[in-house]
Amino acid sequence: MNQSNLSLPSGCILRKATSGDQWSIRLLVFSAKLDPTQLNWQQFWVVECNAYGGQSLRNLVACGQLRNFSGAQELGSLVVASPWRGRGLGTLLTQHLINTATQPLYLECLGERLAQFYSRFGFVPISFEDLPQFPKTKGKSSLKGKFRFSQLAKRLFKVPVVFMEHRGNS
Repeated sequence: MNQSNLSLPSGCILRKATSGDQWSIRLLVFSAKLDPTQLNWQQFWVVECNAYGGQSLRNLVACGQLRNFSGAQELGSLVVASPWRGRGLGTLLTQHLINTATQPLYLECLGERLAQFYSRFGFVPISFEDLPQFPKTKGKSSLKGKFRFSQLAKRLFKVPVVFMEHRGNS
């Protein structure tokens, strides 16, 4: 996936989130029924677009974060507001987060459709056992510890969770 051929729709910008974006991020994440427990606005990137063609009224229409763990990062909370889907914002934001990552990158997603979306960026499915077991460091928990609840839901309730590791663009 080559970022150079990706562009934002007219009137939209990609930027680092600010403290003023906290509630808009939460609303986007809640609207997508994603895990709302580890939302840290400092780790988010957002896409902001002109609302209704106006210059002064701007809305967050997409967001995603890189969660930091001991020895790894997780691409998480990636959401594009439903009226804005199909315009390449998810692709652009995913590629940007991959390019921004500074450690080995992982994610968890629900279902084969999302797994296929992420496979376009060089993510490959892995088993829970293949997740890295980095020891906790000061202020950072382990990625495997965070994914443990999802693994339990997968085993007990057959939730279609797919764990993925970024291994480069294909």
